[in-house]
Amino acid sequence: MEKILSLQDFVQAAAAQGLSFGAYALKSQAAELEISEDALVGKLSECAEVMREAARAGLRGESTRGGLAGGDARKIFLARAQESYINITGEIISDAIQIALSIGEANASMGKIVAAPTAGASGIIPGVLFALEKPLGLDGVAIGKGLAVAGVIGLVIASRASLSGAVGGCQAECGSAAAMAAGAAADLAGGGPDMVAGASAIALKSMLGLVCDPVAGLVEVPCIKRNAAAAVGALAAAQMALAGIKSFIPADEVFDAMKSVGASLPPSLKETSAGGVAAAPTALAWAKARLRAD
Repeated sequence: MEKILSLQDFVQAAAAQGLSFGAYALKSQAAELEISEDALVGKLSECAEVMREAARAGLRGESTRGGLAGGDARKIFLARAQESYINITGEIISDAIQIALSIGEANASMGKIVAAPTAGASGIIPGVLFALEKPLGLDGVAIGKGLAVAGVIGLVIASRASLSGAVGGCQAECGSAAAMAAGAAADLAGGGPDMVAGASAIALKSMLGLVCDPVAGLVEVPCIKRNAAAAVGALAAAQMALAGIKSFIPADEVFDAMKSVGASLPPSLKETSAGGVAAAPTALAWAKARLRAD
């Protein structure tokens, strides 16, 4: 039986050693992997470069495999370049939306991405981290630490619940990615270990019950736009935690609740495309026409 991890244990260990969550995450994971911290940062930086290239690929506006999506990230990019464009969300959130959409489209067009924690949710963590690069002055090492923080949170969620949409619904994919990204954002912005856990809890609480309902079984609709929305939610959660707002329910208990909710969801809402928006008339008509064409 695999060990059930506790995010609170990580928080307490980091605090006891006088380290930020990111520094402790890097130290503990390097020890677990029996490599140096520099080597781990190097590996995580390589992951970040793959994420960065996926973000660039999506901006080329390539069509997705099923043809249900593609080109939306480029639309955001081009619209923001117009003097008449009204940016109602500000630069950071606009960047997060654009990057999350772009990587989601790269994934759906069979491009190379980092499954963080899954392919269907691959735009959320880089959407948040890269959007914070400029305003927080982050370098490659800092992004690597951010990925280490996200990785530890993902490990805890996986041990207590699941990261699979087929097991727990999209709350387990996009919800977990949002929790991982929110914790990383809080750490990179200078928040303490308790703020990292709080941001994760707030982010996932906001996505409990989220169903996994890909139209025609393709990770295109609603998945790509859902990545963008989850990235924005993660930033909101981190912002609240950094302001000192606490989650009444501890992160570990939120993760456990996510597992319970996932177990309560019927199979139609867990990646089978038999429920949710995948069962909407438009989705069914499109799927029927596609099958006829194939």
